[in-house]
Amino acid sequence: MTLDRAAGLAESVRALADGEVSSRVLVEQALARIEASRSTVNAFRIVRAEAALAEADAADKELAAGVRKPLLGVPVAVKDDMDVAGEPTAFGCDGEFPLVAEDGEAVRRLRAAGAVIIGKTNTCEFGQWPFTEGPAFGATRNPWNPEHTPGGSSGGSAAAVSAGLVPAALGSDGAGSVRIPASWTHLIGIKPQRGRISTWPRGESFQGITVNGTLARTVADAALLLDAASGNHERDPHQPPRIDAFEAVGREPGRLRIALALKPPFTALPARLQPEVRARVVQLAERVSGLGHVVEEADPPYGQIGLTFIPRATVGLAERVGEAPFPALLDRRTRDAARLGRLLGGAPLRAARRAEAVLHRRIGGFFESYDVILAPTTAAPPPRIGSMLQLSGFATDRAMIAACPYAWPWNVLGWPGVNVPAGFVSGGLPVGAQLLGPAGSEPLLISLAAQLEAELRWHEAWPPELAVSDSPAA
Repeated sequence: MTLDRAAGLAESVRALADGEVSSRVLVEQALARIEASRSTVNAFRIVRAEAALAEADAADKELAAGVRKPLLGVPVAVKDDMDVAGEPTAFGCDGEFPLVAEDGEAVRRLRAAGAVIIGKTNTCEFGQWPFTEGPAFGATRNPWNPEHTPGGSSGGSAAAVSAGLVPAALGSDGAGSVRIPASWTHLIGIKPQRGRISTWPRGESFQGITVNGTLARTVADAALLLDAASGNHERDPHQPPRIDAFEAVGREPGRLRIALALKPPFTALPARLQPEVRARVVQLAERVSGLGHVVEEADPPYGQIGLTFIPRATVGLAERVGEAPFPALLDRRTRDAARLGRLLGGAPLRAARRAEAVLHRRIGGFFESYDVILAPTTAAPPPRIGSMLQLSGFATDRAMIAACPYAWPWNVLGWPGVNVPAGFVSGGLPVGAQLLGPAGSEPLLISLAAQLEAELRWHEAWPPELAVSDSPAA
């Protein structure tokens, strides 16, 4: 038996445990889909065909022996900023990179849960931009409209899940890099609490603003992958208390006080919420209200939070550039931003890190009045392929902020956020909204997202060219 490409993570786990399908068949199907989509979606930098089939055969032996693990035998993908033993970690960069000796902690935990790591997905250079393009691998395209980007920097993971190549994938989020591509490909994207999914062998990634997160078609699948990947290396500096994300899917959230926050946080460059996107987010807020929650417009007291983001982001980038084996191949914008990071690495960085506690208190006070913030994930639908690729550094920053001004403050805070689909705008392009909460609030956000999903059933919609066939290897 085979499984339909619509079978998600939880359904694949069940089918494997019940003997309805083998891991080898699931991996063969996924490999066929990936190969068939190379010229269109182009989601993968590395496909581990031979290794994944060997891992699938080993999983089938365990299943036959009665072994049960949370993801035993299911193929999943990880973003190419995560170490997978025996593979390079190019992180979107051009050139030949050395093979790494050990799995990163998140990948190690996925393997311990029984997952088959089928490949590493494309990302822009060092994850800096909300598009997934570059000379190293070309352009990753949005399954909903191939003339447009799936977003970034976890665009490969988002495109792979949205197109049904794999049931779920890990990404990373340093300024919205899970939530933005989730919004632009009609997915659930969970950015968890800092430290929830380890970034080891880096105790902190990009000075603590980047965390690993999950992308899936349903809340349950995103939560299941979150539980499997969660946990810490003993030397991780951030080790939040354990949660049970999957259990939260079936829990009623209760009657919540929800702030609809439509105003972009202050930045030095202009940002305006496009009317089509605003209409979809407001419509979603009305559906939330219809479920019995109290929704009112209110904006968090962000203040000058952007001043604390720039030093952390650019210093983190400078650290990565300093390790790059072929710096001459890096994008000029990368090298310029790294130079700025080297200038900001002393007192400005220390001040930015100290400011986080002040921001926690100030923005945390907002949650005395509200349980959850509902905000746009982006201000605009996904841009066209190539529209940002050749811009100057300043023009790129301007375009990024215009399109994506809403996600990054939660990276400074280190708190959880969940993108949920908000519908479609002209051109059939998906847009999303984010549910944001204070420290450790993933269970509440997940339960609210699941309640919305049960009402709106967004996971039943597929990209148009995929809706015509249920054949997984088509």
